[in-house]
Amino acid sequence: MSYKTDIEIAREANKKPIREIGEKLGIAYEHLLPFGHDKAKVSEPFIKSLADRKDGRLILVTAINPTPAGEGKTTTTVGLGDGLNRIGKKAAICIREASLGPCFGMKGGAAGGGYSQVVPMEEMNLHFTGDFHAITSAHNLLAALIDNHIYWGNEQDIDIRRVAFRRVLDMNDRALRQITCSLGGVANGFPREAGFDITVASEVMAILCLATDLADLERRLGDIIIAYRRDRSPVYCRDIKADGAMTVLLQQAMQPNLVQTLENNPAFVHGGPFANIAHGCNSVIATKTALKLADYVVTEAGFGADLGAEKFLDIKCRQAGLKPDAAVIVATVRAMKMNGGVAKADLGEENVDAVRKGCPNLGRHMENIAKFGLPAVVAINHFYSDTDAEIKALQDFVKEKGGEAIVCRHWAEGSAGSEELAKKVVQIIDSTPSNYKPIYPAEMGLFKKIETIAKEIYRAEEVIADTKIRDQLKAWEEQGYGNLPVCMAKTQYSFTTDPNKRGAPTGHSLPVREVRLSAGAGFVVVICGEIMTMPGLPRVPAAETIRFNKDGLIEGLF
Repeated sequence: MSYKTDIEIAREANKKPIREIGEKLGIAYEHLLPFGHDKAKVSEPFIKSLADRKDGRLILVTAINPTPAGEGKTTTTVGLGDGLNRIGKKAAICIREASLGPCFGMKGGAAGGGYSQVVPMEEMNLHFTGDFHAITSAHNLLAALIDNHIYWGNEQDIDIRRVAFRRVLDMNDRALRQITCSLGGVANGFPREAGFDITVASEVMAILCLATDLADLERRLGDIIIAYRRDRSPVYCRDIKADGAMTVLLQQAMQPNLVQTLENNPAFVHGGPFANIAHGCNSVIATKTALKLADYVVTEAGFGADLGAEKFLDIKCRQAGLKPDAAVIVATVRAMKMNGGVAKADLGEENVDAVRKGCPNLGRHMENIAKFGLPAVVAINHFYSDTDAEIKALQDFVKEKGGEAIVCRHWAEGSAGSEELAKKVVQIIDSTPSNYKPIYPAEMGLFKKIETIAKEIYRAEEVIADTKIRDQLKAWEEQGYGNLPVCMAKTQYSFTTDPNKRGAPTGHSLPVREVRLSAGAGFVVVICGEIMTMPGLPRVPAAETIRFNKDGLIEGLF
């Protein structure tokens, strides 16, 4: 059986002019800032004019822990949005933008797949509307201003050993994780240790995705702690007068991007913090705008529910005052088999026992979503190699857990393959009120918040953190940051910090290596295990196969 590739399908798309997509949501063309014929930004004045409108229903799409077999969370997000429109609902989707790091590394693009894609796919996976470049520039402007401030007399008395703001780059580059800067003599400043993170781990990225408007953006940028003085008092971004210029650089990037699915339904693609090293959700402004314009909004949170959904529910929804109505947990037969011990090369062979062995990973995520008070349904993202017996085993497991699993064929059939899921989601929303609540209260201590996530979500036995880390958390509490949520930086492949431990392990330890205060974003980053905030490229990067073919078309990007 042969199928068209994702990129072949995307190139055959019958795209409509972006003004027609805007009209579907009631956005007049004068309120769009076009980038070509098929993408546009939505103007800030128009967004502000929506303030008094009633919100639509918010649906979160999350998933099991990712495996090399693939789960198709974005594909399901797009498919569900199309499915809702197919059954007569006014629906929009909200997803993140793609980072160049994974695109040229190992993950590939982030626009869905098959007949459930967002287009223009190639532009979305490359420079798109320039948002990530703007974020990189604003971030590195602040980094440059810090060193410049120190060079010209250091009026804020910054202790150069305690500069807390690293530079960023939207590329995987392990050589830049730890560097020494300002070498070469007096004219180049004061030598110090520094380093780079990937742009999607930048606090500026997180701020842009959590800010509600330009005024809030500038306030949050001003709140960034850039360094500490010798007396350990913090120095803020506003202390060196960087917040205004950074806001100017980010003005256009703050406006959500409007594109379309293959079925010409509206999609907002905006922001892109990683879910394993940041909070992993698209922008608040895009989600809130969509909720004012559509009756149903489908959004996703990165990686598995232990990372993306937890941060969506504990950080984004808490800060933005959002109340999600339902969740969809994506799983595949192939991923269940892999969790059950089957090698990737053998996933095409029927193995019902392995499906059953792998199902506890899904069960754990179902339990965790229920802890947040959200009604949920499981979407089985269908692959052509799935057998009836394997699907039944997966559905039986979900039924035993008190849920329902619906087979979805949106990859191959578009909205026709997600219609049943769409009807089920609407039924759940209409019949089961959401009792959403965060997993921990804001007033809980920072270390206790870490322990709560570790024990309630990861099922860890203990959190291991040395005295230095615990003292740092206490110091932040004394400085007034105790009410902030925590943003866990951990491997996405496992409930533990060991990426090779699949399934649903219990009784493990969670080692905390470092904590960082993101005062502007409004959370404390907790770095666990070996997770890196600047990833490296794999042995064979995707970049090696990305090129133009003889017809002038891009190959290897997806």
